[in-house]
Amino acid sequence: MTHSPTSPVDAAIDSRMSVRAFTQQPVERADLEAILQLASRAPSGTNTQPWRVYVLQGSSRQALVDKVCAAHDALRSDPSLAGEYKEEYDYYPTDWVSPYIDRRRENGWGLYGLLGITRADKDRMHAQHQRNYRFFDAPVGLMFTLDRVMGRGSLLDYGAFLQNIMVAARGRGLHTCPQAAWNGFAKIILPHVRAGENEMLVCGMALGYADDSEIVNTYRTPRVPVSEFTLWLE
Repeated sequence: MTHSPTSPVDAAIDSRMSVRAFTQQPVERADLEAILQLASRAPSGTNTQPWRVYVLQGSSRQALVDKVCAAHDALRSDPSLAGEYKEEYDYYPTDWVSPYIDRRRENGWGLYGLLGITRADKDRMHAQHQRNYRFFDAPVGLMFTLDRVMGRGSLLDYGAFLQNIMVAARGRGLHTCPQAAWNGFAKIILPHVRAGENEMLVCGMALGYADDSEIVNTYRTPRVPVSEFTLWLE
């Protein structure tokens, strides 16, 4: 059976994007609970359901923003501090090769070009990067952790869970921005959310209503055609 390309599911997936400017309109707790409950229908190996979610709003959100922004500023002032802020797992490769490095550069400079930020604008680059640690002004910040006892397959499971959150959010008129940028500051984040010693940070996510007046939200990343990543075997 072929489904209509205008189905609500298709529309939610196609309209999902990484929003980088949000309004201050609050998100109802009932909506957040419904999104997370729906997301929990994601498949996981032997139904382990390895996800754990921390929802930050109000003062808890602002306190984390203040702590991590201060650390981000300190790291810029003293690059030797980099050793204190390490990701627990390698999200990106150590050695970049084509076509991945080309897509990364296209994304980075496409976004910065739209904002009028050049390579020489170190202060503006730093400020824009720090927008990550402000959840792009979204009223809801999510932090996701995983028990360290779990294997790599649980990260695959987590991807399905995160995608469900983002699609379910779109079904309610909300937007998101998944953020691996937080990972290096896990030593600050995990104690703040009172995570257990067995937990590692997987990523963060901003969630709220998109600010359509901001030019940054006109940026849509391209996708390669199916023919470029698919081999049909008959």
